[in-house]
Amino acid sequence: MLSDRFGRSIDYLRLSVTDRCDLRCTYCLPKGFKGFEEPQHWLTFDELERLIGAFARLGTSRVRLTGGEPLLRRNLPELARRIARLPGMRDLSLSTNATRLSRQAEELKAAGVSRINVSLDSLDRECMEKITGRDSLAQILEGIMAGKAAGFDPIKINMVAMRGINETEIDAMAAFCIEHGFILRLIEAMPMGATGRDAAFLELGPIQARLQKKFGLLPQAAELGGGPARYLSTADGRASVGFITPMSQHFCATCNRVRLAVDGTLYLCLGQEEKFEFRPLLRANASDADLEQAIRDAIELKPQKHEFRERPDKVIRFMAQTGG
Repeated sequence: MLSDRFGRSIDYLRLSVTDRCDLRCTYCLPKGFKGFEEPQHWLTFDELERLIGAFARLGTSRVRLTGGEPLLRRNLPELARRIARLPGMRDLSLSTNATRLSRQAEELKAAGVSRINVSLDSLDRECMEKITGRDSLAQILEGIMAGKAAGFDPIKINMVAMRGINETEIDAMAAFCIEHGFILRLIEAMPMGATGRDAAFLELGPIQARLQKKFGLLPQAAELGGGPARYLSTADGRASVGFITPMSQHFCATCNRVRLAVDGTLYLCLGQEEKFEFRPLLRANASDADLEQAIRDAIELKPQKHEFRERPDKVIRFMAQTGG
């Protein structure tokens, strides 16, 4: 098993297949941003398969396809198929804004993607347009329902809670997810780049107490994926609400993940600058043994914790550049 110097097992890789997106969520990408990675710097499918295969041999068994918006990457189901069949791979999932999911849901499911997370910050059309930069709600809802019809289970709805922007939409989102059997995950905004620092932080503790009382939610012990959310569930167990609190109650001591950007840069923490470049090794035809040793060396760089509270201006890269 791959472990860092603090004894944490690293079994989860978030893989960004593009830093581009068809939305401009206010906390993720600044309006008018054009500093995207050049396509010739993107890792190819062959390079990704080699590198992820090396991670898998070292015990990384969970991969999540992210972006940007991953469905913008051409032939994504082919890459999913190649990753899903790697020895040791037991969980392949996808994070998406779902604007293009209705056209690809069945093919992605057949390729081996078992679970999806969908970014949806409001059920109000005008609020979503304000957050995402365009009239996107209808497309997203169509994509979510196409994912449900294709058999993805579970479907998690990720909602970044922002004071004065969508905080009054939270109860309606919880009711929607409970009605459809989705898992709602409420997320505190993080100061990633200027856009993240401008996001209106909203602490989730009081919201958790309110939703627990309103919907009769009960603590849930079962793990729902490899992430940091703490879950409550409905009495019948049909739906759950999770709370991800990197700011008010961080979970660094149990962090089990690293993030690979589209250009082959491995980021060891969202809130720190430690990184390792794999593209030069891959394009120099490094051996499998060299790749595996490089992964071990990279994991040794993983810091003990982020410093979002202490140094909120430290990380200048935007969320889409890191890989979600």
